[in-house]
Amino acid sequence: MTTHHIWHTTRGDGTPLVMIHGYTIDHRLLLPLEPVFAQRPGWRRHYLDLPGHGSSPRLPGTTSAATLAEAVINWVADTVGDEPFAVLGQSFGGQIARAVTARFGEQVLGSALLAPVVRWGDERTLPDVTTVERDEALLAELPAEDRELFSLVMARLTRPNRDLFTRHILPGWQAHDREAATELETDFLLPEWPERHAPAHRGAHLLVTTRQDALVGWEDQLQLLGHYPRMTAALLDGAGHNPQVEIAERVRELVAHWLDALRQQS
Repeated sequence: MTTHHIWHTTRGDGTPLVMIHGYTIDHRLLLPLEPVFAQRPGWRRHYLDLPGHGSSPRLPGTTSAATLAEAVINWVADTVGDEPFAVLGQSFGGQIARAVTARFGEQVLGSALLAPVVRWGDERTLPDVTTVERDEALLAELPAEDRELFSLVMARLTRPNRDLFTRHILPGWQAHDREAATELETDFLLPEWPERHAPAHRGAHLLVTTRQDALVGWEDQLQLLGHYPRMTAALLDGAGHNPQVEIAERVRELVAHWLDALRQQS
């Protein structure tokens, strides 16, 4: 199998856990989850940079949700092989994680979906209120592009959250391939839901959504529950599109319970 080059970094040993970030950022978005694994060893975390993101070159052809999903699926087949594995995806990476689960079936122990993409554009159901705290003096200091992105992905527009944004989100934003991102934006959803032609997956699954998510909302994601009979769903208040950054401790607790459930079923 020929796999497009996908840069990744691996941490730990044990059962593979494929970590997939979202659109126009990179693997650093998921690093706030790392403290979980200090208390729960035995997971070999593969943090990917999707093609056209971070350190991974763009795809040789047109970038779309379908071509990115296929590139990741090929990477998993080549890297993980026949081993049982789990997958975690955030935002657009959650859509890719769903495709991975559908393709590999029972080889996947379970998935964690953090603010996953389910619908896009005008089809999204978005909350009316997406900001719970706002430091106007701080916002006035920021460059316009940074201010817009910061306001889209965080619910608390404060200096502590600005520091988190600068550490975990902004570097990936600055590194992504603009041309590839423009192509992807025009073909952002998979042709159909990955679950449509796959049997219900009975592994341990986790869904984390937030009340103030300005990009994907939370209501559409609840439609996934029927396909994952053992999915735990958490709707958190006080955070935006990146809860693993903005309210990391709460999300780490949920991920820890998910990892325990994966172990109990194996």
